[in-house]
Amino acid sequence: MQKVPDLLYSGTVIPAHPLALNQHRQLDEYRQRRLTRYYIASGAGGVAVGVHTTQFTIRDPRVGLYETVLRLAAEEIAAAQLTRPFIRVAGLCGPTAQAADEARIALKYGYHMGLLSLGGLNHLSEGELIAHVRTISEIIPVFGFYLQPSVGGRILSYRFWEQLVEIPGVKAIKTAPFNRYQTLDVVRAVCHSSRCEDIALYTGNDDNIVADLLTTYRFTVNGREVIKRFAGGLLGHWSVWTSQVLPLFERIKRCILEDYSGAGELLQQGIAVTDMNAALFDPSNAFKGSIAGIHEVLRRQGLMEGIWCLDEAETLSPGQLEEIDRVVAAWPQLTDDNFVKAFLAKETNIVTNA
Repeated sequence: MQKVPDLLYSGTVIPAHPLALNQHRQLDEYRQRRLTRYYIASGAGGVAVGVHTTQFTIRDPRVGLYETVLRLAAEEIAAAQLTRPFIRVAGLCGPTAQAADEARIALKYGYHMGLLSLGGLNHLSEGELIAHVRTISEIIPVFGFYLQPSVGGRILSYRFWEQLVEIPGVKAIKTAPFNRYQTLDVVRAVCHSSRCEDIALYTGNDDNIVADLLTTYRFTVNGREVIKRFAGGLLGHWSVWTSQVLPLFERIKRCILEDYSGAGELLQQGIAVTDMNAALFDPSNAFKGSIAGIHEVLRRQGLMEGIWCLDEAETLSPGQLEEIDRVVAAWPQLTDDNFVKAFLAKETNIVTNA
């Protein structure tokens, strides 16, 4: 059977797990667990929990949900008794002491990697950030993360990535600067690294998903050609309509193997994906409605009860609801309402017969 490291490097679909709340903005454990089961049933190759889509406020001592959401997802994955590998990624953030504590919690529940956000650490020098990553990588394998500045990240130099990719505990990098120049810095650094083959690249560029997955990067390093591609994606966008992501992902992989036959059609499909993402992620309002947009789709499908976030200020932006209506009507082939309907019916039957 294929193992987790093999799946990581060959490439897969990893949705970022949302947080299901009730009308009192408290954890809805039943729907939280059911979301994990939905991602498993959709064929995803893993799930990322405790990341931005799960809401950073889960770490607030007054909320205290970080360990809980990691535990619930781990329990559902174990209960599924999968005969295929399934990558468990835990979001890690904050100063070194906090990130280290979170890494230990992740290991406690069997997570394979920690997606290490550098958000909120803008006061540190790049050298201090490298030391931070190195420390965490000695606790848990690290999924590096280039976070866009508009949501708390910062622009990092090529030299930073040169140093980061040489850290033995860094096994993958999610590039999410939403910027081609900055994405190229990461890929070039990986290609020039002595660990080029040891690092899997995953797109987090929700504005450029299909093109990222289709692109082949070529660099001449010490007189030889080095080729690198994005193996897969770890995306908030993939937390909705997930069962339809898998066939698109497989088409992209097949297109590459067949000398890019059908690439033009896939790039057209990629524009549709970006259009849908714009409605979800609310870039025209600095991404303020991104989590609520994801929740709205899940609410419509019956996977969540409402769009509530821990922060009452996090909600849909003016006009965002209409934009979601528009893209769902424009690109129905990228939605999975029928799959979700069947999934929920099966879930209901299991509960009824229990």
